[in-house]
Amino acid sequence: MSWLKFLLRTRGRQRLDWTDWLSYAYLMVGLFTLFGPVAWLVLSSLKTESALSKFPPTLLPYSQKTVQVAGHDKPLPVFLAANESGHMQEWAQVRRIGIQATLVDPAQPEVTRQVNIKERVAVDQLAFAWGNYTELFEKFTFGRYLWNSVFITVVATLLTLLINSMAAFALSKYQFKGQKGVFLLIIATLMIPPTIILVPVFLVINSVGLLNSLWGVILPAIATPTGVFLLRQYMLTLPDELLEAARMDHASEWRIYWRIVLPLTAPALAVLAIFSVMWRWNDFLLPLIVLSKSEHFTLQLALNSFQGELNTQWHYLLAMTVITLIPVTLVFAFLQRYITTGIASAGVK
Repeated sequence: MSWLKFLLRTRGRQRLDWTDWLSYAYLMVGLFTLFGPVAWLVLSSLKTESALSKFPPTLLPYSQKTVQVAGHDKPLPVFLAANESGHMQEWAQVRRIGIQATLVDPAQPEVTRQVNIKERVAVDQLAFAWGNYTELFEKFTFGRYLWNSVFITVVATLLTLLINSMAAFALSKYQFKGQKGVFLLIIATLMIPPTIILVPVFLVINSVGLLNSLWGVILPAIATPTGVFLLRQYMLTLPDELLEAARMDHASEWRIYWRIVLPLTAPALAVLAIFSVMWRWNDFLLPLIVLSKSEHFTLQLALNSFQGELNTQWHYLLAMTVITLIPVTLVFAFLQRYITTGIASAGVK
């Protein structure tokens, strides 16, 4: 069954049943609730600074129309106003003094008239401000912020998968004294809020000389109890006979872990990779206390620095916010098929 037939299938044969109407209404409400704010964010990021300050706000990025008039260096804003015969036409505003505006006919620059500002209406047109994105790389060190976030996310995710999978392999396939106690101790750390250990973490990072270093953000968070629990539960489903057969073939423990266990744990690793990318990419608190130099800022810290006390550049802030959403969205899109399999299998022993 194709995806189109799947979406268009109905309970009624000749016409839509009342359950079909209810289902589609429910789906539309859910779709609008989930993607409405995202669509508003993306469209707002393409608005100019003046368009963002308009009231009432508009969904599409409308901006006031401008026209180049002979004798003027800069384009002039266009307004609708009545001419001498009483018909509405487009005028270019030369200047405004108080409540009086001087308008000029763009086709005939010698024709001018004075009107009250209440007698003219601004002419808007659909205009996408792509400069909000391109100017990020020209006016700010956005490339540096992006690289810092990518480096932290990729390296931390790879180390998280490695460290957590090794711990899960030991806790699931080895029998040793205190095994359950170690596992319970790891799980118990989930009850400790991260804010409580911020001061000890900062003191340790400072003592080892990782302050104002990207590694000071990466290393403290690579071992996660959630990842160990998820991978351990999944590895418990792997048959021990497979590992014993590999040992009989004189395979080392590292080879068994690397060539057998890890490939079979791919669905759970994909789930943990999605979680790790979301954690590292959106992390704000740990980089805030570790990084104080702007050249080491991540995108989240850069977003915070755009919000000044007296002035906030909302058009750049929204554009940067959209860019920060893209990597997480791509990772989720490529790995989402493993989420159900990985989480469902992790609970089956």
